[in-house]
Amino acid sequence: MKNNNLYPRYLQPRIMDALADSPVVLIHGPRQCGKTTLARQVGDVERFTYLSFDDDVQREAAKGDPVGYVADLPERVILDEVQRVPELFTSLKVRIDARRKPGRFILTGSANVLLVPKLADSLAGRIEILRLHPLAQVELAGGKPGFLSALFAPAFKTGTSGHRLGQMMAERVVTGGYPAALARATARRRTAWYRDYADTLIQRDIRDLARISELGTLPRLMALAAGQTACLVNVSELAAPFQVSRQTIRDYVTLLSRIFLLEELPAWHNNRLSRLIKTPKLHVGDTGMICTLLGSDAEMLWKDRALFGRILETFIFQELRRQASWHEETVSFSHFRDKDKVEVDIVLECAGRLAGIEVKAAATVTGDDFKGLRKLQDAAQKNFVAGVVLYDGDAVVPFGKNLHAVPISNLWEDS
Repeated sequence: MKNNNLYPRYLQPRIMDALADSPVVLIHGPRQCGKTTLARQVGDVERFTYLSFDDDVQREAAKGDPVGYVADLPERVILDEVQRVPELFTSLKVRIDARRKPGRFILTGSANVLLVPKLADSLAGRIEILRLHPLAQVELAGGKPGFLSALFAPAFKTGTSGHRLGQMMAERVVTGGYPAALARATARRRTAWYRDYADTLIQRDIRDLARISELGTLPRLMALAAGQTACLVNVSELAAPFQVSRQTIRDYVTLLSRIFLLEELPAWHNNRLSRLIKTPKLHVGDTGMICTLLGSDAEMLWKDRALFGRILETFIFQELRRQASWHEETVSFSHFRDKDKVEVDIVLECAGRLAGIEVKAAATVTGDDFKGLRKLQDAAQKNFVAGVVLYDGDAVVPFGKNLHAVPISNLWEDS
C-alpha cells in the first residue's frame, strides 16, 4: 500500500487558489482524513509555521490568553485542530482586520464549524472553508477526476467503458478511504483501526463539543446508524433500544454529524410535485466504518445482497461528495422520493443543471431501473441534463433521452 504522502489530494489546487485572495483558509473534515498532511505540504511550500492544538501546552496558552497568543503568532501560520480553542476566533478576526492580507492563516478543524454559527460568523467575509474527505477512489487510482464534468455536460459515450468489478467492489467498500486504515496490510488490522478510531472520536471529540452523561450510548447509536445507512432518517427506530427521549437521540445524531461520522442527505423538492417525501436520508461518513460497526467483511457483504446494495449506495454517494469538494463549480446533493416510493438515490445540482443517479449492485440494467429518473426528469423539465444508473457492468448504454446506464468503475477510471 502506498504511503499517504504519495496519493494526490485533488483539493490542493483549491487551497492554493483560496490562499491567493482570502486571509484565512479553513480545511475541515474528519480526524485522520489527511488534513494535517495536506496543510503541511502546502505550508512547507509557502513557508508557514505549524502549531497544533492537540499539544496541551499550545492549547492551554491559547485558551488562557487568546488575545496575547494571536498577537504573538508568526506572519503565516497553520493552526491545527482549531475547534479545540474556539476562544481564538474573535482575536483572529481583530488581527486580520488590523492588516487585511491574503494567505495569512491556514486552519484545520475536525468539527464542522458551519454547524457552530458563532465561530463561522466571527470570520465571515475573511475565511474560505474547504472540506477534505477521506481518500476518494479516483485519488487512490491516480486517475483524472472527470465524472462530474461528464455528468453535467452530459458527455457519456455509448460503448465499452470501464469493467465489471464483481466481488472486488465489496473489497473496496469494506476498505473505505481513511489513509491510516489503507496503510494497514490486512483486513483484520484495518478493522481494528476503524474500531479504535470510532471509540477515540466519541470519547475525545464529543467531550470537547458537548457534555453528555451517557457517552456509552453513542457507540451503540453509531452501530444502529450503520445498519440504517442509505435509509430515511427514523429517529424513533434509533431511539427504541435506549432509555432516552427521541429529542436526545436527535441531538446525538447532530453531534455525530458535527464530527463527520454521519451525514443527512436532504430531500429534493419541487413546487410542481406535492406528494414528495421530505425526510432526509442517513449516510455514514465512510463505508469502512460501516462494515466494521456491522462486523461485515467483504465476503459476508457480497453474499448479503440487500445490505450490500445499501452500503454501495453510501459508497457511491461519498465518492461523489469527495469529487464535488474539488469540482470547479459548487455541487449540491439531495435525494428524491415520492409517496408511491418512486425514488432516485442521489440528486445533484450544479449551476442550474440537475442530474440524478440510481445505484445498482447488479451487472444488468432494465428499463424499470429508470422509473425514478424519468419521474425526476418530468419534474425538473429543462433543468434535467442527465439520469444515470450506475451498475456493475462494462459498457455505457443509452436508455432514452439523457438517460444512460454507466459502469460504476467510470467514477474513478479514465473512460
